[in-house]
Amino acid sequence: MSPLSPDQVASHLSALPAWQIEAGELVRTFQFENFLAALGFVNRVAVLAEQAGHHPDIDIRYNRVRLALVTHDAGGLTAKDFDLAAKAEKLL
Repeated sequence: MSPLSPDQVASHLSALPAWQIEAGELVRTFQFENFLAALGFVNRVAVLAEQAGHHPDIDIRYNRVRLALVTHDAGGLTAKDFDLAAKAEKLL
């Protein structure tokens, strides 16, 4: 899989307004009511990631969860990153 061009990234990003590009990664921080709700979200993301064979970097800080996506073996952002981000959005 090849990385997306800057124009393709911008197009995909327009469909995910809460997400941004940071240091070449597709990133969003989610905030929840408490730690248990944050962990529940992480567990649901884990199921999606396993199904997709594509795993985000996950940082949990009490009630905040930061997801960072990049397709390392492609050397950049691919459709897989945006697909998983869109699925994570639907979990809210």
